[in-house]
Amino acid sequence: MSRAPHILIVESRFYEDISDMLVEGTVAALEEAGATWERLEVPGTFEVPAVINMALDRYDGFVALGCVIRGETTHYDYVCGESARGLQELALHKHAAIGYGILTVENHAQAVARADPKQRDKGRDAVAACLRMVELKRRFTNI
Repeated sequence: MSRAPHILIVESRFYEDISDMLVEGTVAALEEAGATWERLEVPGTFEVPAVINMALDRYDGFVALGCVIRGETTHYDYVCGESARGLQELALHKHAAIGYGILTVENHAQAVARADPKQRDKGRDAVAACLRMVELKRRFTNI
């Protein structure tokens, strides 16, 4: 990449302990890659796509972070599906370079295992996806 990518981390704070772990892995990966970044908190994962849409022209890429844990109602299905759909639409129709770091899990233990930088480190994985998409976007827009 020619210049360091400028990335916006959009982070749902609904499960703060999980968010903190995701952000820890995310920030470490961005710093290792030499990217510049800013961090913005939103109330829940449902709001993540809207904020990314608002910020499309200001950043090279986005890391979407959050966690949805299945409960007793269908709310889980709507939040998971609509946040994923919103992010996919931004990627497809607005050419947004997005790393998907929204965990969709059955319980808190699964969330910890995926978010913890010492375990599966999904924040780091989301950064890798974001940076690769930024690289590809630059390739195709600079033809």
